[in-house]
Amino acid sequence: MQQDDAENGNSFFRKGLLRYLSEVQLARLESVTVGIAGAGGLGSNCAMLLARSGVCRFVLADHDSVDDSNLNRQFFFADQVGRVKVAALRDNLLAINPAVEVSMHRLELDETNVLAVFAECPVVVEALDGVEGKKMLAETFLGRKAFFVSASGMAGWGGPDMGTRRIRDIAAMVGDFSSDISRMPPMAPRVMMAAALQADAVLAHVLGPCIPE
Repeated sequence: MQQDDAENGNSFFRKGLLRYLSEVQLARLESVTVGIAGAGGLGSNCAMLLARSGVCRFVLADHDSVDDSNLNRQFFFADQVGRVKVAALRDNLLAINPAVEVSMHRLELDETNVLAVFAECPVVVEALDGVEGKKMLAETFLGRKAFFVSASGMAGWGGPDMGTRRIRDIAAMVGDFSSDISRMPPMAPRVMMAAALQADAVLAHVLGPCIPE
């Protein structure tokens, strides 16, 4: 019965997406594997937006558990406080689309394991908090086979404006590139804006330009 429910849910989900995407476009999204380094404000929301857009295969890596301080901006719910983030996020993605496949890694990423964790990912999204982790991811993936998406500057509220800087066809950097979460609070609107720009950069890479009909 559960398998039937999952198949029915996926059927409805695909039918809905095919109102906006062609079969070829949806097939591309369903076949790509997206690695997401971090399951916090950026990673959880980026994964949610990609799942709603048709991406079905994820590799999630995060060492943390859901805390009550996460609920103001991350794609988790009050009854998930205390759960491992990658497992809670997997369940939330499956609630969107039962066809989602998630490979989970509960660990702290570093230079000794990051290549192995995301070895099968043609797209890697950096969604870490610390400067050192962001630097390590960039140094590992910039210029390599995987398309790399990073974020910098999403703190506070009211500005400055956010944008996307593309590095040829190898990477995209998003954010306002100036606001500092260590000095200003991480609030849902701007964190979600950065996550949305990351997801949009992934879609643009997988699908190519969106050309009006």
